[in-house]
Amino acid sequence: MERRYFERKKGRVEIIPMIDIMLFLLVFFIMITIQMIPDQGLNLQLPQSSEAKQLPRPHMTINIQEDGTVVVKNQHYDLAGLENLIRGDGDPGKTVITIAADKAVAYQKFINVMDTCQKAGASDIGLAAKAS
Repeated sequence: MERRYFERKKGRVEIIPMIDIMLFLLVFFIMITIQMIPDQGLNLQLPQSSEAKQLPRPHMTINIQEDGTVVVKNQHYDLAGLENLIRGDGDPGKTVITIAADKAVAYQKFINVMDTCQKAGASDIGLAAKAS
């Protein structure tokens, strides 16, 4: 009779904690994927081009509104703040930037944003335009 207390039980694999961990990982990867989707920009009146081509997905989209305001991911930036944002984005030389400027934006403001991107070290800069 004493032997019953010392009998060895077989190990069981508990499936419920494993399901909990898998659901946690699924939620984690969904949240990370959502944050990796680049912002879609603002509703701008883009200039038209007969030579517009599809560019690779930009890592950063810089929107210049009609009044010259610079917006990135729904945040307003001045030129110094934009330069700091680009420099703080890992390796600026590998950052793919697309500039989407309203067609009513003054050319000088557009050039100022491009200069700021280049000062920050970005070299892969694309311009957004509507295909005509």
